Amino acid sequence: MDTMTGRPDLTDLPTTLQTFLTAHAARDVGAALATFTVDAVVTDQGDVYTGTDRVRHFLGSAGSEFTYTTQLLAARGSADRWVLTQRLEGDFPGGVADLEYAFTLRGALICHLSIG
Repeated sequence: MDTMTGRPDLTDLPTTLQTFLTAHAARDVGAALATFTVDAVVTDQGDVYTGTDRVRHFLGSAGSEFTYTTQLLAARGSADRWVLTQRLEGDFPGGVADLEYAFTLRGALICHLSIG
């Protein structure tokens, strides 16, 4: 936890989530995809992406038309379920959005991610 802001630090999260967030922010599709199970399900804005090929598509296309930064605002979780709140700021409509990322882990990999 950042003692100045009270916000969680990436190091407070499981390694898988640290790796995902870092890779996704860098738009490193391969590294982000490696954090998911082969049968993973991602739900974003009502769209559902199931399995490696569809999750790869999601990771490569979600927000790709915009430039933005992310900031971890909150994190709560247990061994296999985590909910993170991320602030996105950029050139997308509205310019600022706080999104919840709900992760379910199976072993060391993400088997479900819901963004809303």
